[in-house]
Amino acid sequence: MSDYRDAYELSLNDPNMFWREAAELVTWDRKPTIILDDSNPPLYRWFSDGRMNTCFNALDRHVIAGRADQLALVHESAITGTSQQFTYAQLLEKVATFAGALRNCGVEKGDRVVIYMPMVPEALIAMLATARLGAVHSVVFGGFAPAELAARIDDAKPKVIVSASCGLEPNRIVEYKPMLDASIALADHKPDQCIILQRPQHIVELNDCDVDWHDIVKASPPAECVSVMATDPLYILYTSGTTGKPKGIVRDNGGHAVALTWSMWNVYGIKAGDMWWSASDVGWVVGHSYIVYAPLFAGATTVMYEGKPVGTPDAGAFWRVIEKHKVKGLFTAPTAIRAIKKEDPNGEWIAKSDLSSLQNLFLAGERLDPDTYHWATLKLNTPVIDNWWQTESGWPIASNLRGLEQVPIKPGSPSLPVPGFDVLVVDETGKDVGRGHEGNIAIRLPLPPGSFPTLWGDDERFISSYLTAFPGMYASGDGGYIDEDGYVYIMGRTDDVINVAGHRLSTGSMEAVVASHPAVAECAVIGVADEIKGQLPKAFVVLKSGVDIDPVVLEKEIVAQMRQEIGPVAAFHHVVVVPGLPKTRSGKILRRTMRGIADGREEAVPSTIEDPAILAILRPLLRG
Repeated sequence: MSDYRDAYELSLNDPNMFWREAAELVTWDRKPTIILDDSNPPLYRWFSDGRMNTCFNALDRHVIAGRADQLALVHESAITGTSQQFTYAQLLEKVATFAGALRNCGVEKGDRVVIYMPMVPEALIAMLATARLGAVHSVVFGGFAPAELAARIDDAKPKVIVSASCGLEPNRIVEYKPMLDASIALADHKPDQCIILQRPQHIVELNDCDVDWHDIVKASPPAECVSVMATDPLYILYTSGTTGKPKGIVRDNGGHAVALTWSMWNVYGIKAGDMWWSASDVGWVVGHSYIVYAPLFAGATTVMYEGKPVGTPDAGAFWRVIEKHKVKGLFTAPTAIRAIKKEDPNGEWIAKSDLSSLQNLFLAGERLDPDTYHWATLKLNTPVIDNWWQTESGWPIASNLRGLEQVPIKPGSPSLPVPGFDVLVVDETGKDVGRGHEGNIAIRLPLPPGSFPTLWGDDERFISSYLTAFPGMYASGDGGYIDEDGYVYIMGRTDDVINVAGHRLSTGSMEAVVASHPAVAECAVIGVADEIKGQLPKAFVVLKSGVDIDPVVLEKEIVAQMRQEIGPVAAFHHVVVVPGLPKTRSGKILRRTMRGIADGREEAVPSTIEDPAILAILRPLLRG
């Protein structure tokens, strides 16, 4: 592992030299002379005196360099059965024109634009157009309900919201406009204008503050790139917090461009002209990093997909896209592969597809279970590469670096720490526990470029949430260990955020919804293992004294309330009535103990438990 070790050691021992060289991959308006700015720890910044524009690096420079006629974006919709293709020149024209439309709505450098859209090319265009103006986008996943969107509107305070009339699922139309209107009504902050993309499957009536996407584009001249400081924010992406309002992860322009450009070849083995497909959603960090920005920074072609891996109408949808477009690298979540495996256990669709172009399957977003790894490896006959990272990191923390140096794959491990990430396993005091011992995964500061430098408008919360538990380190919230060969193993979350099909969701927020039901006295929501989605939330509720309600009715009412307040993305379906919850004598619910039982791990029962008999009652329910 000489190439890997040399790069990794240099990134830790001399980060200025390592990242100065990596910064040569980016086109700068003013090259940075300051690489690591450590003048205000723990708020480290990268390339602080550099100037650039993210959209220019994604589009303009490739057109200038002679890639105008190369495909930049391929959009496939399994729902509508349509396909669209855009060269770099065509995509640049559309982005520059929509940037002009945003400018006509008053958007300037530093303003925020919320994007609430389905998986259509216009979502990517809106993101790049916002970046072109030096403004800040905040993409909200289309599965979020009005209350969740309203919370993000109030925090980001957008000047403009970009949305669509609807999203499409295999058997239904998801009406976006009523949810958008409801969220604006709930929010204290009101946008100046909403730009609505009318999809032909569902045309809506526009309000006084709404403008039709096509109408405003026709009336808008293209906008040029606005130069920004490398440390200026590019986007805000909200992630579920354990309590309170969602946390606005900030990504800056310069560090983001450097890290993601470096990662496309070194981590994923993708170079200019290659066909790349990240089968995620632009509402999540994978979509931001590896549908929109990284492949375009690298001059590759990115595939954007509307649909699901199965049910459209078969389990061959993914493989047809790979065969049609000669995809070199596929990045998706284990959930997608599990869904395909369930429908096509013998891999018959794989066997009749030409997948000779596929060199690697990358899986991330949740733990890669051994069954899924072995099935995909056997059926695809291609390397299956786990990689571990977070919304906060913005790009992989641990992976098998296919461009830098390919190392042996160990099932169950995302392999080795990526250069720039000084990964440690520590105990509760922050002491390194050494190789082979399980503990808390932490990363020594400073985090590398591309990682979040802070939370939107809240440095104090950034420090208290992430940098306080282990001084001098970032607390990832994940537990695991590092083996004797340096391979990282991630065993699960150490907080109450669960992972549903690659989507991090707060059980605390779900508990607030469950507890609001008039029949519920107290509750606990934990994640239980699911064959397809990895984890599903399950609520255990204690009824108020004297309440007599049919458990089926109770479950139906709480599920409906969860869909309204959190959204279908929560995949919440199960409510179990119990006589009590395990607690300490001080009244704290032992959620960690419950999670351990549900996962099949018998945790030592704390000596402070109030009523051990409650656990005996709950064990079969937690495991069922």
